[in-house]
Amino acid sequence: MDFLKGILHPQGLVAHSELTLMIQATALMLVVLVPVYILIFFFAWYYRAGNTKAKYVPNWQHAKLDELVWWAIPFEIILVLGALTWTSTHQLDPKQPLAISGEPMIVEVVALPWKWLFIYPKEHIATVNYVAFPKDRPIQFQITADAPMNSFWIPELGGQIYAMTGMVTHLTLASDKEGSYQGMSANYSGEGFADMKFKAQSMSEDEFDLWVTEMHAQSHYLEKGAYQTLAKPGTSTVMYYSEISPTLFDDIVRKFNHAR
Repeated sequence: MDFLKGILHPQGLVAHSELTLMIQATALMLVVLVPVYILIFFFAWYYRAGNTKAKYVPNWQHAKLDELVWWAIPFEIILVLGALTWTSTHQLDPKQPLAISGEPMIVEVVALPWKWLFIYPKEHIATVNYVAFPKDRPIQFQITADAPMNSFWIPELGGQIYAMTGMVTHLTLASDKEGSYQGMSANYSGEGFADMKFKAQSMSEDEFDLWVTEMHAQSHYLEKGAYQTLAKPGTSTVMYYSEISPTLFDDIVRKFNHAR
């Protein structure tokens, strides 16, 4: 139930907006639901066989005022709910830039069998099952898969989005607090995928720059041969690469297009 805890305790602009939308939609639906349940118990009690005060009208067919009320109120609520959902859906479009300052940072994400690969094209580094980023800065995740279709999700930062072979989906998130968050696969595709989790670390800009410097001090190079080994099905611990093949992400996407 960690994902539910994350949804109810948002740590980013997108997650806060999504939680507000869910609360507003639930409140609007309760405007209909609560009176309906109250009336169910009221009718059962008032029109019971032993209540001689209840009026029995076996041939009653229409009550225009009553029908107007019980049709008009739900209809108006549906209109409001529809308008709210329409505007919020466009405002929370995964491709939309966020209303915060700072240059967006690009992170390329590859869903592999039972593990996640994160590539930092500007920093020329990569990680497995661990992604770090500065707080209060937009993070543009560019997501694909080199495996069955999957779903990328960091519940405390925002909603999930699918990772598909031969395609690149986009998700812009941001964290407003420093901390460690649980990321996961939201699309279990068979054995091993239930354990396909990763750590998302939000830190200050200075801490992130220091982390990148420490990453470059590593001696692991993710070239095409090393990637082929990494891409085989199997779980993995957190791994770091100080250098990557500059065309790795594009090669992963294009290889499925060529197969078609």
